Amino acid sequence: MGETIWDKYLKPQPVCSCGRIHKCNIRDILIEEDAVKKLPEIINKYGYKKICIVCDLNTLEAAGKSVYSVLESAGISYDKVLFGERELVPDEDAIVHLLTGVPNDCDLLVGVGSGTINDLCRYISYKMKIDYFIVATAPSMDGYASSGSPLIVKHLKTTFNVCAPKGIIGDLNILVQAPVEMIAAGIGDIIGKCVCLTDWKIANLINGEYICNEVVEMVEGSMIKVLHCAEDAVAGKKSAIQTVMEGLILTGIAMSFVGNSRPASGSEHHLSHYWEMMFLLEGRKDPLHGAKVGIGTVASIRLYEMLKEAFQERREMQKEPFDYEAWKIEIQNVYGLAAESVLDLERETNKNGDEKVKNHCQMLEERRNDILSIIEALPDADEVMKMLKSIHAPYYPKQIGVSKEIFYNSIVYAKEVRNRFGLLQILYDFGVAREFASRLAIELYDE
Repeated sequence: MGETIWDKYLKPQPVCSCGRIHKCNIRDILIEEDAVKKLPEIINKYGYKKICIVCDLNTLEAAGKSVYSVLESAGISYDKVLFGERELVPDEDAIVHLLTGVPNDCDLLVGVGSGTINDLCRYISYKMKIDYFIVATAPSMDGYASSGSPLIVKHLKTTFNVCAPKGIIGDLNILVQAPVEMIAAGIGDIIGKCVCLTDWKIANLINGEYICNEVVEMVEGSMIKVLHCAEDAVAGKKSAIQTVMEGLILTGIAMSFVGNSRPASGSEHHLSHYWEMMFLLEGRKDPLHGAKVGIGTVASIRLYEMLKEAFQERREMQKEPFDYEAWKIEIQNVYGLAAESVLDLERETNKNGDEKVKNHCQMLEERRNDILSIIEALPDADEVMKMLKSIHAPYYPKQIGVSKEIFYNSIVYAKEVRNRFGLLQILYDFGVAREFASRLAIELYDE
């Protein structure tokens, strides 16, 4: 197929300036017109014999039937797994459905879809020790190239570090047909990188957490390119759709390079995950991931702006000692069926313990000026809101049905789903999480 723009990322990497050798296990990425027609060529190149195609009702119409036709024309036989839901949830039921539907002798899964299908195929391919390709149906999220699989297990959003796809097929003739809200969601997912990179930089300062500046630059560059073409993308311009899709894949490769989701997921994603869990627990339709991330980005930047003001005022910030029993009752109240998993995480990590919080606060005070410089590099919340408005994406939580109470709780408690230091943990450590949550809830809901 000749040299592609992806080769520099997919080929073996030299030692990075961070001291590590980054690697990505993806072998083929095609983002071009008629890319699906090249699927048989890639399958034959690696000698796969037992193919299983995975779709849901939506993705069957978007691209699944085209995949069937292309493989049949090439004389490639295949099995099928079809999810009957139009709103597929990546939970235990979906995992079992896919695991029991894939033939035991399958050597390649081909997922047709975006976020949920990709996450399910990634997890099952890892468990069955077989390869998988993903045929993208929308530029709606950045998980295509990731090795992490976020699933709902025991009612809790849990990310499993499993494997990346061996191939990503993005046919521009298909991607350009994606609903506008899905394209806007992909842009919203990209916008969130400004917050997650800020979290990562501060975690490096406070906890000495590993960071790679070259990966940071890679993600920032992708974000800038996508934002420059955002309006053209939602208008259906094919070249802009290609830029968005490439940006989403590059952030996924960045996660593979680092070995976790730090380059692409921070406090904005924690808010999004909490809202998703609440929607599912209440039996309500869950909005698109990227739409939630875009809203979470606006909220997170506003919280960072409040934190900056408090730093500049040299305000004394101190929380009460951690009362585990009282906190446990709160977690049971706000997480419901998912509470036990949250409690297990705290027992395992003690991330809210007084000693850890004291150390964080001491370092935050010592590096106050450095942290201010990092926060000041963020765009204004109003600028991000304006960008989301320009692509007809939601920007306030109430626009997607997040209640004022759930929004408040997400700022205070969303950090509990992961052991990851960032904005929400800082607000907790300084004892201002509830105050800032109340202020922002009034600002966004009572205006």
